[in-house]
Amino acid sequence: VRIGVVAIVVTDKSAVPAVQNVLSAHGGIICGRMGVPDHETGKNVIALIVKGSVEQISALTGTVGRINGVSAKSLLSKEE
Repeated sequence: VRIGVVAIVVTDKSAVPAVQNVLSAHGGIICGRMGVPDHETGKNVIALIVKGSVEQISALTGTVGRINGVSAKSLLSKEE
């Protein structure tokens, strides 16, 4: 089990419902969430604190990153 951070940038507001669906589906590994909208540009940044296996976290990041108008990156703790 690893702990880490997933950063998500949403540049297309129409992608928000799809992002929310993915986050809800992977809610079991999400320990904390912070969303920061930029009203001037219409972009949103979501920071997640996650705890799970590398496969679980990669599945979340990959699924979100494949949504049009969304990018995602993760940073995980070293193996324990």
